Amino acid sequence: MLATVVLKLFKLKNSLNTMISYKSSFYLKSKIDRLKAEGKKIGFVPTMGSLHQGHISLIKAAKEECDFVVCSIFVNPTQFNNPNDLVKYPRTLEADSNLLKAAQCDFLFSPSVKTIYPNGTGGFVAPKVGEIVNVLEGEHRPGHFEGVMQVVSLLLDHVNPSHLYMGLKDFQQFAICSKMVAIQKRPILMRGMPIVREENGLAMSSRNARLSAGGVGKASLIFESLLLVREGKEKHSLSQLRAMAVQNIQKDKAFKIEYLEIVDQESLMPSSNMSNLIVLCAVWLEGIRLIDNMIL
Repeated sequence: MLATVVLKLFKLKNSLNTMISYKSSFYLKSKIDRLKAEGKKIGFVPTMGSLHQGHISLIKAAKEECDFVVCSIFVNPTQFNNPNDLVKYPRTLEADSNLLKAAQCDFLFSPSVKTIYPNGTGGFVAPKVGEIVNVLEGEHRPGHFEGVMQVVSLLLDHVNPSHLYMGLKDFQQFAICSKMVAIQKRPILMRGMPIVREENGLAMSSRNARLSAGGVGKASLIFESLLLVREGKEKHSLSQLRAMAVQNIQKDKAFKIEYLEIVDQESLMPSSNMSNLIVLCAVWLEGIRLIDNMIL
C-alpha cells in the first residue's frame, strides 16, 4: 500500500516537471492553439540560450501568471553586428534545458536557422516604430533592432502566445518590441520584468561569464554609478547627474564608456522634464560590452 502511494507521488512529481521539447513549430503551435481554444493563457520567453537566473526569473513570472510557459532558444544571426560575436556566442542547450526543467517550463522551442528563415533572412520589412530605433543601442549597433524585430515577429508567428515576457536589462529592446506588437495588432500582453542582479549589483548577462573574477568585481562600478544618478535626482540637474555618473565609472581606467544618457522612458530622447526618466549605459570592460539601466 505504502509502496503504491510512493510510486504515485513519484509519477506525479515527474509529470509536473516534464518539459516537452520541439525543434519544429508545427506540433508546438497545434498544441498551443488547442490550449488557447480552451481559454488557457500561454506565456512566452524568447532567449538566445546561455541561460542564467535572469532568464529563469522570466520563466517563474510567466508560471505565476499563465497556465503554460514556452521558452525558445535560438541564436539569431540577424542581430549580430560583428560576425565573430555570432561565432563566439555560447551554445549550451543541454544545460539550458536542465535549468528550464528545474523551473518547470512546459515547452522548449529550439528551432534551426532554416526553420526560422526557410527563405533566407532577407525580405522582412521592419515596422516603422519611430526614432527610438536610431538612438542609444541603435546608434552604436546599426541594423540591430531590425534584426531583433524580425526574429521576435517570426517567433511570435510560430508560438502564438497570449503573453510575452522580456527582461528590462534590454530596456530599449522591450520598448521597440512593444511598439512592434501594437503596430502588428497582435493580441499579446507585453510583460517587461525587472533586472536581476549579481550580489555586487552587476546586471546578469551571458556576457558576464567572459569577464575575469577581477572584472566582475570592477563591474560593480556600473551599478554604483547608476545609483548616483537615482539618488541625486532631487539635488542636481540632468547634465550634472550625467557628469557624476561618467566620472564615477572613469575612476577605473579599465572602463570605456560607449554611451551614458538620461532620457525620457517613452521616447528615449533627451528631456528637460525631471519625471518619467531612465538612465541607460553601455560600457566596455576587458573587451566585453556590458549594458545596464535604471528607471529614475
